[in-house]
Amino acid sequence: MKLRDWKSASVAAALMMTVIGIVNAGPFEEGMAAVERGDNETAYRLWKPLAEQGVSEAQYNIGFMYFKGWGVQQNYAEAARWFGRAAEQDNADAQFFLGLSYSAGRGVQQDPERAVYWYRKAAEQGDVVAQFNLGVIYDKGRDIRQRRVIAEDDTEAIRWYRRAAQQGYSMAQMNLALIYLESQAVPQDNVKAYKWLSITGDADARELRDKLSARMPPGQLKEARQLEKAWRLNLESDG
Repeated sequence: MKLRDWKSASVAAALMMTVIGIVNAGPFEEGMAAVERGDNETAYRLWKPLAEQGVSEAQYNIGFMYFKGWGVQQNYAEAARWFGRAAEQDNADAQFFLGLSYSAGRGVQQDPERAVYWYRKAAEQGDVVAQFNLGVIYDKGRDIRQRRVIAEDDTEAIRWYRRAAQQGYSMAQMNLALIYLESQAVPQDNVKAYKWLSITGDADARELRDKLSARMPPGQLKEARQLEKAWRLNLESDG
């Protein structure tokens, strides 16, 4: 298992598709209800006029329906067009999917620089998968298709992995720990690596953490466990 390999965000992000907020009492809420009962055609009919009027949440939803083929024939070009309109209005979900579209060349010409641009826009608004994707890109210097995009930059990778890790994104937590263990560009930090391996909590992380702990001095191990505890307490206090 190559834990620092690119992990496509498309599936995870698809599961994140939500209808955000109440932006237009009536048609928008009716569209939400239609989706909940599996009537995507009605949702499309209700949301399309709102999207044309400039409601960014509706624009994003219409884009997602074209992206997935929900209630309409799948059309990546139309998806990208609607994502673009919503993204220009700072809709973070649309910004993420527009970045994904440019990265994969779905409905638009492949453009790694544009992909990074829109991922960054979404990540700056707190989109956790966009944050993770940026971390991977800076970590490896490559995009979802393993094409060289930018120079590797572990400092930037740590920045974005950390932001996703703080939101509980386990793959970011794991990759962050591995950078602290393996990077040649930033100082090795066993304490922080142990902390994130403990927080991640999957079997691979636990195995690596236990091997790491065997070679850590008692003082480092104590500090690492205190950092882990503080992180968990802070998470609980934040609800």
